[in-house]
Amino acid sequence: MTSDRLLIVGTLGGGGIHQYIEQQYRHLDSVEASVYDMVSDPKGEGGWWLFTSVIASVWAAIRFPFRAPPDVIHVHTSHRFSFYRSAFYVLYASIVWDRPVVLHVHGSSFDSFVTTDSWLINRIQAFVFGECDRIIVLSPYWQEVLSTCVPEEKIRVLPNAIAPSEYSPVFETDTQHVVFVSNLVERKGVFELAGAIEDLLDENPEKNGTDVRFSIAGSGPLKERVESLADQHEAVEYLGYVSERKKRTLLDSGTIFVLPAYAEGLPIALLEGMAGGNAVVSTTVGSIPEVIDEENGLLVEPKNTTQLSDALATLVADPERTEAMGRENRRLVSETYSWDTTQQTLQEIYAELPA
Repeated sequence: MTSDRLLIVGTLGGGGIHQYIEQQYRHLDSVEASVYDMVSDPKGEGGWWLFTSVIASVWAAIRFPFRAPPDVIHVHTSHRFSFYRSAFYVLYASIVWDRPVVLHVHGSSFDSFVTTDSWLINRIQAFVFGECDRIIVLSPYWQEVLSTCVPEEKIRVLPNAIAPSEYSPVFETDTQHVVFVSNLVERKGVFELAGAIEDLLDENPEKNGTDVRFSIAGSGPLKERVESLADQHEAVEYLGYVSERKKRTLLDSGTIFVLPAYAEGLPIALLEGMAGGNAVVSTTVGSIPEVIDEENGLLVEPKNTTQLSDALATLVADPERTEAMGRENRRLVSETYSWDTTQQTLQEIYAELPA
């Protein structure tokens, strides 16, 4: 597909999928593309937020059939509610519009979602997958997961991508700078991160505000835990929600990016930390072990505060190793996880679709 009309469907309420869609639209310069928002606000919570979110999503679905059919539709999805909402767009485009459909799977817990014992959920998944012409997954791990319920010929591996040119890492520094940028929710390992930082600083009080500092950015229901941590330790700074520009500046100044998540696909936040020239401390979930090894970071078991504290302490104590890892991550992102590479593969996938 070179100039045919592409419709990108996803949620633009913030988060990794939103970021991906914006970059996808920007970099597919040889394709006539538009974006349709399924509507979602991932930052909310509570009954009223849920009610208003559902109403907004239903209204977006009601409006959808009144737009002109594209030549190709690319639907971004995750697990559970996100999948069921995306299913409407897949089925309408395939059955009513009779257009080729690409389903792009991002979900951090999609592996457990597709291995459910529920007969009904399995049938819904099979029906939706059956109406897709191609299904994009983030790595060989997710390809193996989906191959149990999707024909191999439909699956294409396409890693997440970022624009490395937007980052300008500073590698030489006298102070180790540990950075966390994510939603402050339990799944991102916020409790473990706070506990690991406390352990590290309590065991090494001389480091409190001297040769290491910690910056935590993001908003969410666990912000009080982080605020308390920052109040008690001079070496810890809580920045709250930060803009994209400030986030990039923060990552450029970092030496270690930490993401102790319980479940992930291939997190864009991880790639951004790598583009900022950081060594990585993360967990052995999703596609992360396919990106991070002993050359560019340390991996620990999810929900293991002791391992996380030990990993951070190991890198904090070894600036030369940390810098070498950061330089390797910058190289890796530029060569493998940049939009310059990804957009070519994405257009090859479109070219395979039936006319």
